[in-house]
Amino acid sequence: MQSHRVASVTAAQSAREQAARVEQSAPRVVTLRAVLLGLPLIAINCFWITVVEVRLYTLDGTSLPLFITPIFLLFVLIILNLFWRRLSPHSALTPGELLTIYVMLVISSSLAAHDMLQNMFGVLGHPVRFDTPENNWKALWFQYLPWWLFVRDEKVLTDFYQGNVSPYRWYRIQPFLEPLLWWAVLVFALIGVMLGVNILLRRSWTEHERLVFPIVQLPMAMTGHIGGVPFFRQKPMWAGFTLAMAISGLNGIHWLYPSVPYIEYIKLYDLRQHITNRPWDAIGWTPISMYPFGIGLAFFTPLDLQFSCWFFYVARKLFQVVGAVFGWDAPTNVGFPFFPEQSAGAWTALGIVVVYGARRYFANAWRQAWAQNPDDPEESRRFRWAFGLIAVSLAVIVVFAERMGMSLWVGATFFGIYFLLAITITRVRAELGTPHEIYFVNPNRMMTALFGSQTIGTRDLTLIQTLYWFNRGYRSHPMPNQLEAMKMFEHYPKSLNRLIWVVVVATLFGFVATCWANLHVTYRAGADAKAVGFKDWLGWESFGWLTNWINAPVKRESTRIGYMVGGFLIVVFLRVMRNLFLWWPLHPAGYALAVSYAMDYFWFNFFIAWVIKGLLVRYGGMRAHNIAVPFFLGLILGDYTMGSLWSILGAVMDVQTYKIYI
Repeated sequence: MQSHRVASVTAAQSAREQAARVEQSAPRVVTLRAVLLGLPLIAINCFWITVVEVRLYTLDGTSLPLFITPIFLLFVLIILNLFWRRLSPHSALTPGELLTIYVMLVISSSLAAHDMLQNMFGVLGHPVRFDTPENNWKALWFQYLPWWLFVRDEKVLTDFYQGNVSPYRWYRIQPFLEPLLWWAVLVFALIGVMLGVNILLRRSWTEHERLVFPIVQLPMAMTGHIGGVPFFRQKPMWAGFTLAMAISGLNGIHWLYPSVPYIEYIKLYDLRQHITNRPWDAIGWTPISMYPFGIGLAFFTPLDLQFSCWFFYVARKLFQVVGAVFGWDAPTNVGFPFFPEQSAGAWTALGIVVVYGARRYFANAWRQAWAQNPDDPEESRRFRWAFGLIAVSLAVIVVFAERMGMSLWVGATFFGIYFLLAITITRVRAELGTPHEIYFVNPNRMMTALFGSQTIGTRDLTLIQTLYWFNRGYRSHPMPNQLEAMKMFEHYPKSLNRLIWVVVVATLFGFVATCWANLHVTYRAGADAKAVGFKDWLGWESFGWLTNWINAPVKRESTRIGYMVGGFLIVVFLRVMRNLFLWWPLHPAGYALAVSYAMDYFWFNFFIAWVIKGLLVRYGGMRAHNIAVPFFLGLILGDYTMGSLWSILGAVMDVQTYKIYI
């Protein structure tokens, strides 16, 4: 009896020791210390972004699909962690913890970004600040504004726009609290729908279709290995890193000391200056850029899309030349070459193709969510949570739109287009990793072109222009960043639920940190005084267009609708051809990106990457391609690092410094 009891105790101790060893050997991923370290870094990151983009208008790091500041902060963390590992190997941050912090920084960056909350602050006080008897805003549309979304205190707005005052006075903060709280409700509801849809699509796009996800290549490599060799021991990586640092370093010194040589072809060298004869001069502004980071990012895009991006951009320019030959660009043909309409049709078609292709998966996810004996209980619970999150978030959006006074059909159309574009951008990013500044495509423009401004009505026009700020360019869209975070944690499936909560926490904290940073920077510098990157032009676009639509109503024109239908059909044709013929080289997303402003800065980067990658694969095979991968990752990291250092120097000196982009 005694021996049996001893054996039982020994077995229990052995089981506990084995469990402890398993727990100890399991990688630390989403840990409390990683989250606690990530929170102050979110505040630093949001403040940094706001200073360099709103106050100084340098870096433009959130206008790119791969944000600059999170990569730089991850780089610094890894270096510090390497030193800490020498002192205390067991307490150093693991790759999973580093990725957790990086995800928090990315999620917060998507809110602090160029096309998100920076835009919102450009609208908050605009109607009151810039209303004059000459523009007649009070009579035209003031009565339709949902004033609970705007700041109305003229004295506070004077301080806000003129600056040189302390933001830490209650009477200067209080007028912003109500509109910021209400905008937070809408933003969190929008992000809730996106997060729910991403949870549903995650397994299909990351595990079943195994999309490339080019944007995650660098952070994954930085926290891991390439071909079994640690990233920071790769000699090709350091070669690319040094080359990019040298180029941006030299150009940055030239910015401060013009006598130093400058490599002018790196940024926006306009070919139009050499093309002055009719009809070729119809190409208009045609920049070539050889951004080191741009070539590096483009290298990880599939060959067919690389070709499609630059090919359709050149085809777009030739279309303008043909138009000049036949006189289509005459002043009487207002709107030619109708790129907004072409791109609207193209992105609509892409969205319908994406949603239609995912229809069975959505249906299976619904069945699995409510199955009595599911094959994967954890995934089923996750699906139930996702459907519930989507339902609650949509209900909040409906109530919000109703409180604004928006008509049901206008609200349904507006947010329907918004979420269709969100899913499409996420798919394009996951599959191709390209920039996606689709300035020509948003619900506001599409609805006025399709229905006419008078059909929509002055009230609803006012309301959709109130919502224009998060629909202007989509460069920093939150939805693809959420899905990419889930992709990076593909090797840590047990941490997925914790990651989702990390995304939620980073979203909440990022919103607060961004609002604080914008109020601090603008009150100190003055939105119109010294904050040269303040988005007051966003307010002018929003309410200037509104005023024009009221004074000169937009009518439904068969020509514009025809070009929209044409863009739609071109994408459908390209999609069908890709399905029928494996050799078909043209990707429909290439056309959609080329006609919607996304390729203006990057088409030549894609051409260079296409030439290099094509030659490597053709004459060296995948082995040569894989050898080159660290070099191109180094180009991105080196350029981002140099750009970050210049922006930090500018913030310290309170001057504009060299921008590695634009």
